[in-house]
Amino acid sequence: MYHFFVQPDQIGEQEIRIEGGDVNHIRNVLRMAPGEQVTVSGMEGEKEYRCEILQMEEDCVKLKILWAQDADTELPSRICLFQGLPKGDKMELIIQKAVELGVHEIVPVATKRTVVKLDKKKEEAKRKRWNAISESAAKQSKRMLIPQVRPVMSFGEAVEYAKTYDRKFIPYELADGMEKTRELIGTLRPGESVAVFIGPEGGFEEKEVALAAEAGAHPVTLGRRILRTETAGIAVLSVLMFHLEAGEESKKAE
Repeated sequence: MYHFFVQPDQIGEQEIRIEGGDVNHIRNVLRMAPGEQVTVSGMEGEKEYRCEILQMEEDCVKLKILWAQDADTELPSRICLFQGLPKGDKMELIIQKAVELGVHEIVPVATKRTVVKLDKKKEEAKRKRWNAISESAAKQSKRMLIPQVRPVMSFGEAVEYAKTYDRKFIPYELADGMEKTRELIGTLRPGESVAVFIGPEGGFEEKEVALAAEAGAHPVTLGRRILRTETAGIAVLSVLMFHLEAGEESKKAE
């Protein structure tokens, strides 16, 4: 079933209006018709609505709300992925998979070893593309909200921004062994917000790791193998997703 996102003012007591680019997509790409059903979420991600298409107009699609339920597809913790800017189109894959795995927001980071240099014009174009990928992935994976891709930050700015998160992890090849990493992640509880730092090709400089550690980030290991930048974030997010959702289920069972 197709899934769409709307602004709060488009949701009424009995009807929802879909506007913008999704109107053309519904009408001319999906070729949907009145009577067919879709699911809809507001941007806050609080509820999911099952709807039936009532009417298609030139600039909007009117939906009848059949029923609504509280959102249950989001992780019990906000996770921010601070991703060192990679080369080529790797960022697109990283965003897509991070959104599927439940990330709340993504911050592209320009580190010392970042090769990619974006001027303002290029960054704006990239961010528009990245946020479109985030929206597409959110729809595909039935997310209740669209994770935002923030403007590019320097590493210092990223570390400062991460201070608003409860827990911070930075994969680093010189971190203590897997037992320590398992211990650190094992103490994470549903509801705690999490920041994850991933380096670009070439990884982080020691000074960057030290700066993150001073701000409360814990160096962790991803095992004995060196992972590519586009693999490392997916690996960490997969572990966090499993741990947080298992912890939430255990809490509900108590």
